[in-house]
Amino acid sequence: MESSIIMGTSTRTLEVQEKQLWWGSNATAKRFQRERKTLLNNHVFFTKHHQQRVKPCMAFKPAFAQPRAPIAPSYGDPMLANYVPVYVMLPLGVISNDNVLQDREGLKNKLRMLHAAGVDGVMVDVWWGIVEAKGPRQYDWSAYRALFQLVQECRLKLQCIMSFHQCGGNVGDSVVIPLPYWIHQIGDSNPDIFYTSRSGYRHKECLSLAVDNMPLFNGRTAIQIYGDYMRSFRMNMEDFLKSELIIDIEVGLGPAGELRYPSYSESMGWEFPGIGEFQCYDKYLQADFKEFSARQNHPEWSLPNNAGGYNDTPESTEFFRENGGTFGTDEGKHFLAWYSTKLLIHGDQVMDQANQVFLGCKVKLAAKVAGIHWWYNTQSHAAELTAGYYNLYGRDGYRPIAKMLSRHNAILNFTCLEMRNREQISEARCAPQELVKQVLSGAWKENIEVAGENALPRYDCDAYNQILLNSRPNGINRNGPTLRLYGVTYLRLCDELLQRSNFDIFKTFVRKMHADVGYCPNPEQYSHYTVPVQRSDTNVPVRAFLERTKAEAPYNWSEETDMSVHVSGLLGYLLAIILSIFKRGSK
Repeated sequence: MESSIIMGTSTRTLEVQEKQLWWGSNATAKRFQRERKTLLNNHVFFTKHHQQRVKPCMAFKPAFAQPRAPIAPSYGDPMLANYVPVYVMLPLGVISNDNVLQDREGLKNKLRMLHAAGVDGVMVDVWWGIVEAKGPRQYDWSAYRALFQLVQECRLKLQCIMSFHQCGGNVGDSVVIPLPYWIHQIGDSNPDIFYTSRSGYRHKECLSLAVDNMPLFNGRTAIQIYGDYMRSFRMNMEDFLKSELIIDIEVGLGPAGELRYPSYSESMGWEFPGIGEFQCYDKYLQADFKEFSARQNHPEWSLPNNAGGYNDTPESTEFFRENGGTFGTDEGKHFLAWYSTKLLIHGDQVMDQANQVFLGCKVKLAAKVAGIHWWYNTQSHAAELTAGYYNLYGRDGYRPIAKMLSRHNAILNFTCLEMRNREQISEARCAPQELVKQVLSGAWKENIEVAGENALPRYDCDAYNQILLNSRPNGINRNGPTLRLYGVTYLRLCDELLQRSNFDIFKTFVRKMHADVGYCPNPEQYSHYTVPVQRSDTNVPVRAFLERTKAEAPYNWSEETDMSVHVSGLLGYLLAIILSIFKRGSK
């Protein structure tokens, strides 16, 4: 006879293992009585099949069953203070280019599987190129309303990305969703609305920050376009906002939704680990730099012409080489300060617009920062510099961003949480672990919440364990960890994730993120209090952001997570639960 089991979800049945324990010694039986209560608290339940007699040597064989809602933990459980919610990114093309929700029933089944696995919610790109495709201010939210209703029916929370960028051309992009056609029409007559490399390539995946305040779009500026779009979103999704289905609004600030320049793009021939190219050669940014240089009494200084190409290495360029590179000269510092500050101001302006739009809504605003880990272990940090992160030994390029986000009480969302140094190719001088420590520590020192994502799809225990470590760098504690991520979004929902072996490991990962207490439907029980959005602090000038560039040592990280994913099969699951009991008692 087979045991019936929902593999890896918060509700399970034990059959063979229970019989083996019952048929053991009296001491074993008594120990089982104690552990049974604990297992029930951890959402392991026992079926009526246990009344039937089975042979103790019978092999365990799992079988899928209809997904069930996970059982919530006791709200008095102190381990809830260690709970980190898990969200899953929906497929890029869940809404088609012609604004139709794709495969509703198939998606519904997948969402129910996520909920049964204890997942807290999902994240979705709300594509500008789909919603405002028909013309300026002609918004069609019908497909997204259908999607949001489905997510609500499946009892999941929702994170929404205001995606003001094109889908296609970046790592992992499986579909192409361009910017609205009328934007491209304007770009045909004025290509300088797009980021431009020194070689003249136009990056049409998002608008250049140079046009943020220029009324080039039928009388509107780019900032006004973003604001109008978000305002229409709020008006048309008011019921979902009031019901608190939508918990986060992540504001797109550049390519792939990240606050950066499009310095590395596969559509331009970039390949890892190329250093990328500076993107400031449109006529507007060229004029801005010329004016800036004149104000600094250096009208003779110009934009770099010695920084190499997309796939160069730092040492192959005059600008980034370690000995005598331009990046360390006064002229190089002058340019890099201007280049990075323009990005910071852009982020601040768009976030301020979002703050005004969602004023009074019970949501959290967020912004995403890219995890550019290659060439981190070099003097110049070349790939970071071309992306706009002025990060060097002795100079922190990320804490000013955190300070800017603190003005808007926004979450900093960072990537590459799953990566370890030893997994990277040595010649790329990668250091994702040090990068994560630096960025997260700087944000926490600015007293803002930090969330994270994996950069690439991974289904192995090593990747999940690294995410767990970065989620609670000092481990679990009955009084709550000293450091804890606000949430983690897993990239992404797909058939490969839902393959049986992959999904079993993923469900164990979710349980470990929840500190083995099971799914909790009430965020306030794990200290996530969402208050109505208040107006951004208007007394924080840009110079206050730049005062945060002094490098400081990051917080200490444990070597390994204390809630690791390493189990295999039901017996391993039982062992992991027992081990977690001892961990609780020792904290």
